[in-house]
Amino acid sequence: MKTFSQKQQEFLKMMDFRHACKVFDKSKKVSDEDMEYILKIARLSPSSFGMEGWKFLVVSDDTLKQKLKPACWNQNQITSASHLVILLAAIDDLKVDGGRVKEKFLRRNLSKEQTDAYVQKYASHLQKQLSDDERLYEWSARQTYIVAANMMSGAAYIEIDSCPIEGFEKEKVEEILTLDSSKYQVALVLAFGYRANQQPQHLREELDTLVEFL
Repeated sequence: MKTFSQKQQEFLKMMDFRHACKVFDKSKKVSDEDMEYILKIARLSPSSFGMEGWKFLVVSDDTLKQKLKPACWNQNQITSASHLVILLAAIDDLKVDGGRVKEKFLRRNLSKEQTDAYVQKYASHLQKQLSDDERLYEWSARQTYIVAANMMSGAAYIEIDSCPIEGFEKEKVEEILTLDSSKYQVALVLAFGYRANQQPQHLREELDTLVEFL
């Protein structure tokens, strides 16, 4: 059996700590400093073409959590967690005609010709995804899962628990949050806090059933 380095073991320990926490200890709150750390991890996450097609709503207000709970299948995590981070998928900002796409490419300090070439490549490569808001949302929302994984792993590294939540009524959540769905739409809800119960055993397939070396 392979012997892993200390750093490798530390990372694997963190991955083993992370689980989808279903019940949080309401008496324990994640500090502002730790939430900033988790959000900085989100900011540093990769995105297709570097577009950062997302926004993060941080909910700690108990009244708002109570309003959200029925629209999130009445899941206990919504109101027992210290914080909710609602991951929004961008819509308008990812459309070429809006100007934000070009602005983001301009950050690379390229020439006008190079920037225009990147914009054209973006528009050409994503022609299908950019054809309507529904397809654009599907593409944008998928990328928020990269952010979510990084945030949950980063939280686990400092022993903060989390739970990714897909079980919600999208339009109702957006209505409660008074979102302009032409700009942003809800992709995923992440709950952060501290576990109230003992962590259940991870149930995972063996590597040799999941991996094939070519």
